[in-house]
Amino acid sequence: MRNNQSSTYLRKFALRLPGMAAASVAFCCTVMVAGTTLPSAMAAEAGYPTRPLRIIDPFPPGGATDYLDRIIADKLSERLGQPVIVDNRPGAGGNLSAEIAARATPDGYTLSMNLPGGMAAGRILTPQLAYDIRKDFAYVTLVAAGTYVLVANPTLRVKSVSDLVAHATSKPEQLRYGSPGVGSPPHLAFELLKISTRMKILHVPYKGAGPLVVALIGGEVQLGFVSPAGASSLVEAGRLTALAVSSAKRSKALPAVPTVAESGYPGFDITPWYGYMVPVATPKSIVKLLNVEIGKILGMPDVQVAFATKGLEATPSTPERLHQIMLEEEARWAKVIKEANIKAQ
Repeated sequence: MRNNQSSTYLRKFALRLPGMAAASVAFCCTVMVAGTTLPSAMAAEAGYPTRPLRIIDPFPPGGATDYLDRIIADKLSERLGQPVIVDNRPGAGGNLSAEIAARATPDGYTLSMNLPGGMAAGRILTPQLAYDIRKDFAYVTLVAAGTYVLVANPTLRVKSVSDLVAHATSKPEQLRYGSPGVGSPPHLAFELLKISTRMKILHVPYKGAGPLVVALIGGEVQLGFVSPAGASSLVEAGRLTALAVSSAKRSKALPAVPTVAESGYPGFDITPWYGYMVPVATPKSIVKLLNVEIGKILGMPDVQVAFATKGLEATPSTPERLHQIMLEEEARWAKVIKEANIKAQ
């Protein structure tokens, strides 16, 4: 009320002033009234967050992304004072969850867990997607870097990459490998392995890492690249056989398992990256806050240990670094998709 009274007084005072002076006072009055009736963007963001947040995950529970999300969600909830819910939305190799995230209200209450390699492949395979990775997202931070484990069903009776190549060469197109979906990073990794080794093995896509592991154990498919998070305990129990890891270095979760490069294919290096994005119009102040808070979480010793037990390394970054990796992955997988003649389904 006091501001309205002051505004009225100034307007009356302005009538006594000539030209520009009167206009200046009138402008000030307008600003005062606007300031009392319309909350500014800064004021709206100041109380963030005031309700639960959600992290949209591209795969079913049980895989590496779900494992990472649940650790981050618990810690972020403690730091922000609001519940953080993991919302698993599997389908279309991660494209379904990305579309949901891209269309979410850009208010900082929806984060999207993404594999830059998978999103880049999706853009190449399906140019008509309902979202654009270059235009519809703001980058928050990298979360982790990891590896994939090339595993086989024990009934296949192969113990190494060389065993596999010999077996597959003698029986072309008789073996089957599974993936979490067409265009997913494990799918592309196996296609690159096929190109490198000249193996002819049939592809069977599933809706996520969890269903893939079930299929591997049951013998529905004989081979696949899976994360250490989903494979280490099964390898130790003898239910899957680990042949190699995809990264340039061995995994701390499975230190006895050689790399594909060590197995006779130098230069083979597939490092899966994991990162968070938000809808593109999310206020920059909120993006910065999330970057800082998640970065602090990734620096916690207990979080780093939890990641390491699953063969993952915490990798906090700037938004710009995540963007750079997205572009690098797009350039890399475009070559593999073309050579392997991969088509969207």
